[in-house]
Amino acid sequence: MNLIIDIGNTQTKYAIFEGKNMLEFCESHISDMDLILLWQKKYPGLDALIVSSVQGRPDVFLKSLESLFDSVIFFDQNTPTPLENLYETKETLGYDRLAACVGANTLHPNVNLLVIDAGTAITFDFVNAKNQYLGGTISPGLAMRFKALNTFTKKLPLLEKSETHALIGKNTSQAIISGVQNSLLFEIDSYIDKLTESHSGAKIFLTGGDSEFIHPKLKNETFCVRTLLLGGLNAILNYNKS
Repeated sequence: MNLIIDIGNTQTKYAIFEGKNMLEFCESHISDMDLILLWQKKYPGLDALIVSSVQGRPDVFLKSLESLFDSVIFFDQNTPTPLENLYETKETLGYDRLAACVGANTLHPNVNLLVIDAGTAITFDFVNAKNQYLGGTISPGLAMRFKALNTFTKKLPLLEKSETHALIGKNTSQAIISGVQNSLLFEIDSYIDKLTESHSGAKIFLTGGDSEFIHPKLKNETFCVRTLLLGGLNAILNYNKS
């Protein structure tokens, strides 16, 4: 039984997997040792742990966990994965990107995959039918786009995402929301269109904090799997166990 911890830019996600099945899930703003100890009591078979972090290696946190688990892995460039990693600068790769791709590949192996992670940043990552990770693109996420307009101008207000976004904004707030949200949707749909021109039949996955907000607004068919990264980390942990 596996404990999965994903430390992101704004949230830390915790999950327990038995095989490929997720039994527990929780999000927190902090490293929650109380939750981990509670789950250990609830699940005596919980013996393996993998930690992924976009903030760097959490040495103090890892040290406190080593005595609690038989197997502890910090996911980095040296961790073997089921995918062949062809990224040129592996040391600079955000390993949340690779883990999400492993999650998609676990669900659909041996096919072309585009994984779109809509979080603090929007990342597009491609895995080919040979199960090779090739790389992708990075651009600002929704909240970052709203914040940039407010930060780098004197008069534009800081706004948040909205379910309504007219194509033509009739006031400044509407114009900002329209510009930020429509441009992001156009970007995602256009990228999907362009990629599938050369990789027909590619399966498109959408994940990340804004995925459920974005998913129904896209014209292209996508699989929205909020826990894709956690499933990928679980697959990586199982791969290293075997």
